[in-house]
Amino acid sequence: MEPNAPGVCIIVENEPVPFDQRTWQEARALRDAGFHVAVICPKGHGTQASRETLQGIEIYRHRIWPARGHFGYLLEYFMSLVAEFFLAAKAYSDHKFQILEACNPPDITFLVALAFKPLGVRFVFDHHDLSPELYAVKFNRRGLVYRLIEWAERWTFQCADLSLATNESFREIAIARGGMRPDRVVVVQTCADLREVNGNHPDPKLKGDFRNMVLYVGVMESQDGLQLLLESIEHLVKEKGRKDTRFVLIGEGTEYPELKRAVARKGLDKFVEFTGELPHSEVGHYLISADVCVAPDPLNELNDRCTMIKNLEYMAYRKPVVLFDLQEGRRTLGDGALYARPNDPIDFAKQIEQLLDCETLRKTLGDRNGERARNGMNWQVQGEILTTAFRTLLSKN
Repeated sequence: MEPNAPGVCIIVENEPVPFDQRTWQEARALRDAGFHVAVICPKGHGTQASRETLQGIEIYRHRIWPARGHFGYLLEYFMSLVAEFFLAAKAYSDHKFQILEACNPPDITFLVALAFKPLGVRFVFDHHDLSPELYAVKFNRRGLVYRLIEWAERWTFQCADLSLATNESFREIAIARGGMRPDRVVVVQTCADLREVNGNHPDPKLKGDFRNMVLYVGVMESQDGLQLLLESIEHLVKEKGRKDTRFVLIGEGTEYPELKRAVARKGLDKFVEFTGELPHSEVGHYLISADVCVAPDPLNELNDRCTMIKNLEYMAYRKPVVLFDLQEGRRTLGDGALYARPNDPIDFAKQIEQLLDCETLRKTLGDRNGERARNGMNWQVQGEILTTAFRTLLSKN
């Protein structure tokens, strides 16, 4: 790396790197474009080193404070914010960065950015989640905390020199709700790297003694619809008599223990496999081996506007997908998926069975998804959009 290379510091609180796929993709793309990149993130997932250099990217990690209830989240955010400020100061001392990028949630990292703005540092907001909607869906309430989250989101947009939106819905929110100029909002989608996809090969052993594999890859939180998926699986196994399919669920989250208990209660242990969280390279073997992929995210004010990373992964691996009929889901997958009536697990099961029973339909939908991936929904294209936006930002006085 050139000693005078422009510097970028990325702060992400929700996940550590390299496990946070979007942040790590961005960091590597910026590195490859000639930027000096530092990332500040929490420890976790076995990444306990406070400081390391990985693939030429400087990583600064802080401890995490487990959150329980409103007070727990406030404590976590406050302590993390303090740690991020001091680590940002350390990163600036090591290599003076010109851009500070903050990934949400939460939407309070703009307070760290404000400390560096007098030094000429530009602030980029990487808009991962709709924080107000996430709070409303997760806690099923509005009130003072909700209004504070709205305030934090608004100030984040007001302080940002550039906002990275994950889809068109997020871009519209940045402009309408955040008051940002359209030319300061760029859509960068979290797509798969097709070079990594092409390095994977099917592994028949992953299906065990079953003919088919239905795969879920993603987070397991209340808003992700895994309980609905279990209802669909129960209907297929018990009502439709499907004994030929293994359902593999990859990922973790706060719902993980209860989901495992629910599978045991329903007597589905033979048909449902939980792998826990896996390295991305291992996930690829499952994706290339699956017959059908699923995204059971229910319709609500959050999910309807979000692009699920798993759908973009499924697309890159040329897999047919079943999902509930969501606005951004249709924008992403188009005619490469079957859409169930929102929040109806029986209709969801019906769409899965339709694909399991028709290899031709599976191939048709999978080929359509592969074509969409090649035509722009891949990280080679999206990474170039990102680096061009950063160069443009630095060129402005």
